[in-house]
Amino acid sequence: MGCGVSNSQDTDLQAMSHSEKTIKSALLIQRWFRSYQARMETRRRCTWSIFQSIEYSGEQDQHNLYNFFNDMLLTLGGNNKSKVYAESNKDDEDDELSEYVIDHSYDGPHPTFPLSHETMLDLIEAFKKKQVLHTKYVLKILKQMQELLKERPNISQATTAIAKQITVCGDLHGKIEDLFLIFYKNGIPSADNPYIFNGDFVDRGENSIEIAMLLFGFQIVYPNEVYINRGNHEDHIMNLRYGLIRELQVKYKSYTQVILKELAHVFGWLPIVTLIDKKILVCHGGVSDMTDLEYLSTIERQKYLSVLKPPLKDGSMPLEGIKEEDIGERIDLKEWRQVLDVLWSDPKPQPGCTPNKFRGGGCYFGPDVTKAILEKHNLKLLIRSHECKQNGYEYSHDGKVLTVFSASNYYEVGSNRGAYIKFGRDLKPHPVQYMYVASTSTRPLTARQNLSIIEESALRNVREKIIANKTVLLEAFKQSDPNDTGFITQTQWAKAMSEALQLDLPWLTIRSQLIKMNDDGCVEYVTCLQQEINFNGSRLNGPSFTEVIYRNKTALETIFRALDKDHSGCITMDEFSEGCKLLSQHLQTQMSDEVVSDMAKSLDINKDGQIDFNEFLEAFRLVDIQEKNLQKNQENLDKLKSHADLNQIANGDENQNSV
Repeated sequence: MGCGVSNSQDTDLQAMSHSEKTIKSALLIQRWFRSYQARMETRRRCTWSIFQSIEYSGEQDQHNLYNFFNDMLLTLGGNNKSKVYAESNKDDEDDELSEYVIDHSYDGPHPTFPLSHETMLDLIEAFKKKQVLHTKYVLKILKQMQELLKERPNISQATTAIAKQITVCGDLHGKIEDLFLIFYKNGIPSADNPYIFNGDFVDRGENSIEIAMLLFGFQIVYPNEVYINRGNHEDHIMNLRYGLIRELQVKYKSYTQVILKELAHVFGWLPIVTLIDKKILVCHGGVSDMTDLEYLSTIERQKYLSVLKPPLKDGSMPLEGIKEEDIGERIDLKEWRQVLDVLWSDPKPQPGCTPNKFRGGGCYFGPDVTKAILEKHNLKLLIRSHECKQNGYEYSHDGKVLTVFSASNYYEVGSNRGAYIKFGRDLKPHPVQYMYVASTSTRPLTARQNLSIIEESALRNVREKIIANKTVLLEAFKQSDPNDTGFITQTQWAKAMSEALQLDLPWLTIRSQLIKMNDDGCVEYVTCLQQEINFNGSRLNGPSFTEVIYRNKTALETIFRALDKDHSGCITMDEFSEGCKLLSQHLQTQMSDEVVSDMAKSLDINKDGQIDFNEFLEAFRLVDIQEKNLQKNQENLDKLKSHADLNQIANGDENQNSV
């Protein structure tokens, strides 16, 4: 019996030992997995920070340049002030559109008027097949939309009393596949399925005009069930930079200008705010400590064809840039702020209301501001968009603010989900997430592979910024390296990067991707400046031409499109001349007609009488080459002079003349 007991104890001990090993292994795996998840989350947040910082930096640049762009648009578009975008006359609509003949070569959709639910379904199917709607139909929908919006107040009143539900969508930014996915999951807009589209449905993506046609068409069919708020991108100044005008040029060629004018007028008439059952405030950006819905309801919103370009107090449009010290005297600052803040603002966790310097427009509003505005107007919740969120939506301010963003894969494929918000009669928000995935025969990527692709895309954006600012960065690095050792501390490097590029990024977290360090942990800062990326098939690493192009490429393209007033894709000699005159006024310099003519002929490399974008950029390359040649010649002269001085010292004055 003793042996039996001993054997039984040994077996129990072995079992306990095996169980302990299993538990320890499980704990080890769990600890490793949590560590892995933490590293992945750190990488995700870092990547997200890069994307958002660079996006908002671009919007800030647009604000900084808006005086020049406004002046250019107004001068090139004609000196007719607020009547640049002429209102349509309903009685003459058919006569106006008669010139747009639909010939036999057109293979797109043929919507029937008045528009119906069935017509809109046909339009959806046509857009799924990548068909382009004819100019005549586009203009007809835009003119009908204008007439509808003129009868609407600044603040729309939506209700759940009839349909027992309503859906709120955020930014779509030209991503029509997301709109199709929303309609598939949530249903087509109808009397029983009302929608609110909260602005920024254009720019950035490839199908802004198609989304506009669908949203406008559905509101025409269901004027009491479909609501569209204006966003900060429903603005013709923003459209110059962020893609809508480029899209129209590709699809509508010489008809771009007339479509753009009608679009800008519709954008100006879009309501600014929507209230759901008078309890939920829906607006694109947010609020500020100045927001007053009663005052906002009295504003003539159509005056603000561009929120970046406020009208003067007499109702006219400014022909010259407004100096900061003159803003209060020349425009109605209170009225402008009401519109600007609602379209451009962002929530922040800290209390108070401060200027949104990150974007360059609107404000940062804290939870105390949200509480005050909601209590003032007896509201329960603020629904806003304007910011891309990784999960498609995000609560803030103790659940009083809900951000919804409907464009999935916004920065890169897999970067974020899209979402929409469902409300029932109880007015409780129910977010619905999704992500558009293109059908492909390739094997799906793992989460780690997908994150690596997104991360590399973000780092490419950082490298572009570095290439565009090599000279500035080198000067900043050298200030921390007075002995010219070629090395600085990691903290000094991060500070220089932040100040020179004006980007608040986790530089120390991403340093291994951008720099090399010595054994002491110091940064060899020249390695930071040796970034290489592909640009138009060539590997570029600056600083000269590459630096000029990368620093100014978006501004150059915006200037080109502003000069190209008929949006044909080319600048005529007359358009270039008008642009130069404006630039001359802006810089307060004199430029004769002969000089302008010579410049235009020089830019017209192929001598076809007009300047395309490649020729426009080539001018900057040629100027840069001349600068480099001048610098090189100066360096050679300096070397010769130095060589002559040395010979003179070594051989005496007799060799001076020969040298």
